[in-house]
Amino acid sequence: MSEASSSSSAPSNGALSFQDVREIPIAESDEAAECLAHAFAVDEVAMYFIETDDTVNWSAQEKWDMHVRIMRSIVKAHCLKGLVLTVGPDYGCVALWMPPGKNMDDTLTMFRSDMWMLNRKLSEEGRNRFKKEFLPLLHKTKEEVLGDLDNDSWYLVYIGTKPEARGKGYARRLIEHVTTQADEHGRVCYLESSNGNNPPIYRKYGFETQKTIHLTQGPKPVEMEIMVRPPVPRSSSQNPPGNHGSAQIDKQSGV
Repeated sequence: MSEASSSSSAPSNGALSFQDVREIPIAESDEAAECLAHAFAVDEVAMYFIETDDTVNWSAQEKWDMHVRIMRSIVKAHCLKGLVLTVGPDYGCVALWMPPGKNMDDTLTMFRSDMWMLNRKLSEEGRNRFKKEFLPLLHKTKEEVLGDLDNDSWYLVYIGTKPEARGKGYARRLIEHVTTQADEHGRVCYLESSNGNNPPIYRKYGFETQKTIHLTQGPKPVEMEIMVRPPVPRSSSQNPPGNHGSAQIDKQSGV
């Protein structure tokens, strides 16, 4: 069990409520993926592999189906090798974390999660953007920013809240569920933000922008902010990151 896999306290009768953070097993990965698909329905990075010159003849339904397929594969891979958390009724908010020392790049995980199928289902241009630009850029940037800490960090890959579940503080719960334990073990947390509205909110949780990167094969550059949160000693502040504006992050697109 990973360091952040335990759930928050259960009710006195022993049953989990919708307010409890819980880890999602692979049997529930499709439901978690549906949450993220709706949360990132208009996200520029999520659409970067789908809205391409060679998909102009795809119907809206075909593009949505591909979007969902991508999310399902990514969630399955994190169920297998990472940590998938949810809180709220009907998978209201979902977070994908990759723990220290883990990744989903091995052949078995790629096969079991159906990530390999994306090579066949994405359009040629979408496939090139995903495999030759997006993934290499993210891997290279994370290594450059974290250096020796790259293999000893928590990586927040995705966090998303369904539109109807926003404003309830769910995203804060899923972030703090891991950052609290990262602090206890002296580990940094890392994320890429694809929504320009969100970095000021992430800063409330201790993340700081390290650099900005761009995806450049589309009609206009798509910007992503790289953010890192150093571990916060408990004694350093009586008001740790996250005590202010706890519901705001849920109101932004994607989270």
